[in-house]
Amino acid sequence: MKKKSKKKVTLKNTWPFHLMMLPGVLILLIYTVIPFLGNVIAFQDFKPIMGFTKSKWVGLENFIYMFKLPDTFKIFRNTLVIAVGKMVFNLVMSVFFAILLNEVTQKHAKKLVQTVCFLPHFLSWVVLAMVFRNLLDGSGIINSALMSLGIIKEPIVFLGSNSWFQGLMIGTDVWKEFGYGAIIFIAALTGINTELYEAAAIDGASRLQRIWHVTLPGIAVTVVLVATLNIANVLNAGFDQIYNLYSPIVYETGDIIDTYVYRMSFQNAQYSLATAVGLMKSLVSFILIVVSNFCANKFANYRIF
Repeated sequence: MKKKSKKKVTLKNTWPFHLMMLPGVLILLIYTVIPFLGNVIAFQDFKPIMGFTKSKWVGLENFIYMFKLPDTFKIFRNTLVIAVGKMVFNLVMSVFFAILLNEVTQKHAKKLVQTVCFLPHFLSWVVLAMVFRNLLDGSGIINSALMSLGIIKEPIVFLGSNSWFQGLMIGTDVWKEFGYGAIIFIAALTGINTELYEAAAIDGASRLQRIWHVTLPGIAVTVVLVATLNIANVLNAGFDQIYNLYSPIVYETGDIIDTYVYRMSFQNAQYSLATAVGLMKSLVSFILIVVSNFCANKFANYRIF
């Protein structure tokens, strides 16, 4: 029997595939590659009226000035605290919810709970910010309930307090995302051999013991993988959420890199400084992506590239 000769791959017989890729490539060029060239502003004393070509070149002056500002340490600190808090609590709550959901035996109840907990992920922070502002307002439901129970005597301005703001940002983000974040762990739980549970039950293991000795080891690799991949997001504290919920009163604890860059650019017109801060964030994020890829390969045998 004659073997079929392999068809030589050429542009002539693969052009339909290239044509399919064209819209995605164009979008990538327009919204990612071309705007990236604008980072040259970070090395200039940029004046919009003069443009890129005529603005004065200042080298690393903007970066040196950035590290001299008292706000720099504050915004990096706030970004790290909020981002790391979200990562840790989202991971813990997602795993906890997935395990609890896995223990539910009634299919209809399981689907209902799963749907209800997934829903907040698809709601915009513009909408949710209005909801939380009404709930946490001085005359809102939470303050009214606390005062009626005698827990507090005066209303607490939750979103106007530096003591409360970071915790609220972490808590509300966890409430919004833990259901959606549990999807990968629910999928991992389905891969655990049910015979392990049966063997543990025969040996006299309680439900909690089965969770501890069978369920958790069964998804341990997935948990480690998700945790290591999240390292790359350690400087992404959530612009949409914080921009819609913060105010000048809580800049001390609520101002993050992204909101600072936005304010410097569109309110104070300090384009070069804002670009320098944004470029520094991108550089650190790139390093963290490389680190997370290395950790994922070492601890979970998974590579992104």
